[in-house]
Amino acid sequence: MTMSPKEYKAFAKTREPSRSILPNCFRAFLVGGTICVIGQAIQEFFISAFKMTRIDASNPTVAVLILLSVILTSLGVYDKLAQWAGAGSAVPVTGFANSMCSAALEHRSEGLVLGVGGNMFKLAGSVIVFGTVAAFFVGIIYWIFGIGGH
Repeated sequence: MTMSPKEYKAFAKTREPSRSILPNCFRAFLVGGTICVIGQAIQEFFISAFKMTRIDASNPTVAVLILLSVILTSLGVYDKLAQWAGAGSAVPVTGFANSMCSAALEHRSEGLVLGVGGNMFKLAGSVIVFGTVAAFFVGIIYWIFGIGGH
């Protein structure tokens, strides 16, 4: 039996599991919020243990969150969490670190340069370009309206 693409789409749509929006939103909120609470706790640790200001503690906090994400990705834990939580684990910086680490792990058999180095920045490149372009336009808007200047 051969199906046309249109018939196949209709058939696949009947077999597609329904997605309940409210539980998905709740899980995303729960996990994203928990990641943010962990980040806040790490920042408070740096502030109290090393007598840093909030601004000085922000960089090591992000570094520790990235490190934790890479470790959990390497152990296969973060991907299971992301599957359950959806966007809640993808939005914070840990989701970005997870995507880069996952790509590196997936292509490590191809070698360090062409495998890991060449493939782990596929996602990062688009995110960096989008962030740079968005920052440029926000900067132009700030400049035009005189927002944030001295």
